[in-house]
Amino acid sequence: MVGLDVGSTTVKAVVVNPADDQILWRDYQRHDTKQPEKVLEFLKRMESEVGIAHGLTRIFVTGSGGGGIAPLIGAKFVQEVNAVALAVEKLYPQCGSVIELGGQDAKIIIFKEDPATGRKKKIPSMNDKCAGGTGAVIDKINAKLRIPSEQLCQMGYVGLKLHPVAGKCGVFAETDINGLQKSGVPGDELMASLFEAIVQQNLAVLTRGNTLRPQVLLLGGPNTYIRGMKECWKANIPKIWEERKFPLPEGADPASLILVPENAQYFAALGSVEFGK
Repeated sequence: MVGLDVGSTTVKAVVVNPADDQILWRDYQRHDTKQPEKVLEFLKRMESEVGIAHGLTRIFVTGSGGGGIAPLIGAKFVQEVNAVALAVEKLYPQCGSVIELGGQDAKIIIFKEDPATGRKKKIPSMNDKCAGGTGAVIDKINAKLRIPSEQLCQMGYVGLKLHPVAGKCGVFAETDINGLQKSGVPGDELMASLFEAIVQQNLAVLTRGNTLRPQVLLLGGPNTYIRGMKECWKANIPKIWEERKFPLPEGADPASLILVPENAQYFAALGSVEFGK
């Protein structure tokens, strides 16, 4: 079974053996606005490297660019919030919340137990209308500052001086960064301030007044690859738990309840496969 997550900036793909859930093949690449071409490239590689074949392989597609591509390749389209939730419920049943940052969207899913049935219900919230608070803002600012991608991934948050940066809008964020850069603020402080703005924006808007419940899974490319984003979530979410006196497991370090799971960037693709089982 093949799962494809065709996003606004990248394509993520997995080939899974449904008998034992083993991932036989996976890849994650930018498509540079050429979504169909990148999907075709991936399918050809799967065919030659792991032997997927027409009539023997079922394909499931999710992501913002998946709806138009699915019928062209004989695939079933899966809504991405459902795909992520299915993967989380299968791989991390103890999870209480999910934060996923994509290229041009962000989503938070909070799982709560229904007291009447005992079953988990999900409270999803998604921003796919504006690039503010998403990976696109990081991309744009990073390109302006000319920071190599390898260096960006290692840029931190803890211990750096933070400066005011607007998180609500990517254009406003860029304006603030421009002003700070002209005043001589170093690049590591600029990026740490941007991480802070993105995290605060999503915590303020996407939680919709709900409290994130532990364990919190950090998914998507920026949360997977950028050290400063992970540090920023781990610094800010425990403050909310403390302010709201939210009960945590006894003796647990709050930061340890926020984690980036294995294959975090592939959860939507894995969930689309789970949908097809």
